[in-house]
Amino acid sequence: MLSGLRWLALEVKYLDRAREFYETFLDLPVREANEREVVFDAGEHTLVLRRPNGVPRGGVHTHYAFSTPKARYDDWYDRLSRDFDLVEHDFGSARSLYFYDSDGNCVEIGSTDEDGDPITGIFEIVLEVENLPEAEQFYADLGFETYNRGTSRKRVRMGGPFDLELWEPQLGIADARGGVHVDIGFDVDDPMAAKADVEGRSSAVETVEPGIRIRDPDGHYLTFVSSDSA
Repeated sequence: MLSGLRWLALEVKYLDRAREFYETFLDLPVREANEREVVFDAGEHTLVLRRPNGVPRGGVHTHYAFSTPKARYDDWYDRLSRDFDLVEHDFGSARSLYFYDSDGNCVEIGSTDEDGDPITGIFEIVLEVENLPEAEQFYADLGFETYNRGTSRKRVRMGGPFDLELWEPQLGIADARGGVHVDIGFDVDDPMAAKADVEGRSSAVETVEPGIRIRDPDGHYLTFVSSDSA
């Protein structure tokens, strides 16, 4: 059904400042830019920074995670600790560091067993939701599978094309928060089939140039793009 992550879009107040942040501290190459948005290559995925002058706007105070090979993790820590008060967490099989971008998004860099460039992709996105059971069912119907629940029962972690965390309003590691009105693009085998699975619970459905866009019950935008157009 959902075969991959295409993009994550964040809302920023000043494009120039946000672009400089991601170019300077994370070395992300710019694919394209205009007056409304800047599009970065982030490993195998795309990170979009977008001004709030249209819909979808992009996510606010979104916690998300980049992946890096384990051999490169210490280099990231040494480099970023010169400019940020990093928070680090050891998950046993992997380590992650956390810091904030210029618009208050909590950026995580987590070590993985894969090889490759310093940033290999986006492996986690956290969404804030109002009703956790309903949100969990919505994303389960899109093919995500729950494999971890927080001890407070106010968050779940789901596996799919990336790790999706759904949080009721709360603070996480490094005081991170789930994103609101986040815009995510998915590669899908059949956009019409994906839409049909959740159409009755989507607050908006429309056809857009890249594919089919829906809005989930919490106001997050999901765009289904045919994998053939990648």
